[in-house]
Amino acid sequence: MANTPTPHPGPLSGMRVLELAQIMAGPTCGMMLADMGADVIKVEKLPGGDDSRGYREPRIKGVSAPFMILNRNKRGIALNLKAPKGKEILLRMVKSADVLTENYRRGTLEKLGLGYEVLSKINPGLIYCSVSGYGRDGPFADKGGFDLIAQGFSGLMSFTGEPGRPPVKTGNSIADINAGILATVGILAAYTHKLKTGQGQIVDTSLMEAALQQTYWQAAVYFATGSSSKPTGSAHLLTAPYQAFRASDGWINIGGANQANWERIAEVLGHPEWCTDPRFANNTARMENLDALTSLMSEVLVQRTKDEWIKVFDAAGVPVGPIHTMAEALNHPQTLARDMVVDLVHPQAGPTKALGCPVHFSKTPTQINRPAPMLGEHSRELLKEYQFTDQEIDDFLAEGIIEEAVIETEV
Repeated sequence: MANTPTPHPGPLSGMRVLELAQIMAGPTCGMMLADMGADVIKVEKLPGGDDSRGYREPRIKGVSAPFMILNRNKRGIALNLKAPKGKEILLRMVKSADVLTENYRRGTLEKLGLGYEVLSKINPGLIYCSVSGYGRDGPFADKGGFDLIAQGFSGLMSFTGEPGRPPVKTGNSIADINAGILATVGILAAYTHKLKTGQGQIVDTSLMEAALQQTYWQAAVYFATGSSSKPTGSAHLLTAPYQAFRASDGWINIGGANQANWERIAEVLGHPEWCTDPRFANNTARMENLDALTSLMSEVLVQRTKDEWIKVFDAAGVPVGPIHTMAEALNHPQTLARDMVVDLVHPQAGPTKALGCPVHFSKTPTQINRPAPMLGEHSRELLKEYQFTDQEIDDFLAEGIIEEAVIETEV
């Protein structure tokens, strides 16, 4: 049995997670659990560790920035699972774990003797979370998965972008990130069941399902009409005006998602007669005459600055906001007030910043105070918690079963 880690104030304090997952979806899940108090142990493969460590740019003093952003608050051990002794180490760790996450292709861990059937016999309360490309069953269960492929498969790319242009994916890795969130939700539901019954289970989600889940409105249209949605740019599929408009110095978003907001928009723009114009009198008419509506609005909006329009729309109670760059979003006072930017000090990269936790608790606050681990940074510390002796650990190092962190200097 491993020693109890230092208590965390978050609601998941006391939960222990073994993260065998890598790159983005699984590590997103692990990061969220760690922020909420779980002791997340990142078990990285040898050689090389998590593949995102190899993402060359951008790097901070030789350390991958993409790796650091997703792996803060975790402890790390580098372990050769293909070696019998490496497998034995993991099996000892599994005995006291609440959760294990992985994103290997179906059958990979089974071939190593580390599949759910084996692990659940060692620890019947283990929650085994699998994040794959297409799920653990079905005709595509053995296929690997990538965010881009999932976005195309799910239909997302068929209605993203501007009309008449080639297919584009969302600017962010929406399938990867959402799969990590879904895995987190599934783990928490399974953990609740475990607390009640002592029973573990498999939690199974995929990039395909994570992307498909983002199509609620478009799926509703298809189920109702049999028609597939087409790209609408920034415009909404179901309501108008609800899109980006150009001001004299840039772009803003205006959300006229209901009749009252539309009437306020017409008043602010100085054209109350639009409210009784048959083309724009209700949402159905506005959607049917969207090009005419946006053309008339654009002629007015381009006459004033973003800040001027935001001020008057805010005063009228109309949903409005700027289209920020990443720099503007991360440095905005509201972002900072919500602790969505945190400072960390990495042993090699030095002072760094990371995104904060987007979930806030009044009684059990989240806490972010540990940078992403160096490869094998906590190997010795963790093995000692699992009752391995210093001599055994030295032997593991000599045999290449584990690795300890070596801080590299910037070249």
